[in-house]
Amino acid sequence: MDCRVCNADADLLFRLIGEGKFVGKIGGFSRESEHDLAVMVSDFLENGSSGPDSRCSSDSESGFSELNHLADKISHYKYTKDQLESNLISIVHSLILSINKAELHFINSGSGPCNASCIRFSLVKLLRLSGYDAAVCSSKWQNRGKIPGGDHEYIDVVIHRDNGISERLVIDIDFRSHFEIARAVESYDGLLNSLPVVYVGTMPKLKQYLQVMVEAARCSLKQNSMPLPPWRSFAYLQAKWHSPYQRKPNPDGESIQHTTSDHKQCIGHLRRLKSSLQSEVEAERLLKPINNDSNQMLMRERRRLSTVRAR
Repeated sequence: MDCRVCNADADLLFRLIGEGKFVGKIGGFSRESEHDLAVMVSDFLENGSSGPDSRCSSDSESGFSELNHLADKISHYKYTKDQLESNLISIVHSLILSINKAELHFINSGSGPCNASCIRFSLVKLLRLSGYDAAVCSSKWQNRGKIPGGDHEYIDVVIHRDNGISERLVIDIDFRSHFEIARAVESYDGLLNSLPVVYVGTMPKLKQYLQVMVEAARCSLKQNSMPLPPWRSFAYLQAKWHSPYQRKPNPDGESIQHTTSDHKQCIGHLRRLKSSLQSEVEAERLLKPINNDSNQMLMRERRRLSTVRAR
């Protein structure tokens, strides 16, 4: 491994650790795991990655071909969904675009940043008003070998079917950030930007996305003679959504506050999220025929929520 290639990224990691700003940058480490992260980065720089060999060739042409193959998989996963999943995706998109910054009053950031919890709880509130069994899920896992302990926050929706079977769907409002890597080749950036802005779907489909993106990251990094870092491994990524979690339909009562002064980062996050989501929605609208039933459903939902908010 050529350490000159990744020293800048290691310096950034160490600086973020020292400033207590690592949470949200590479996937939600808790403060107690910052020491584990520092040790992990040092070990990574000294010894490189000990992960399994990739099918990806270091030859740029072969690597480009493999990334194109993985892009086809992403496209298949993205556009293959049942009606239930499709309806929830449309509703989630519509509700996110309806959130305004004045509603980001839910979380008392205290001594640290809110890390978009207020956006998640705002979305959960709107989903519950729409009749969905939605909640914010806080997962946490312990250090396991080269995989450091950490925590993550996402949303789930439990669908209760008439036959008594329940299905759990995951919503992650910052999906692409989990796969950002250093010195990505152009084709990897294209693959990253083809991912859903907001993930809405089942756990099995989420696992498929993780497998493809880990392989793609390994291909991109290998073309720059860089190994896959442990914080981009499949085991670490999977831990975010598959670890034990606490489900909260509402924020803790003592954490509610009524100003936006501590939510400047979240306001910026919401603005970027809505912009990216709007661009994705417009692009998809050009790629497929207009679904009148879906559009009518969204219009009814928007009118209903406007009536609820006005009360």
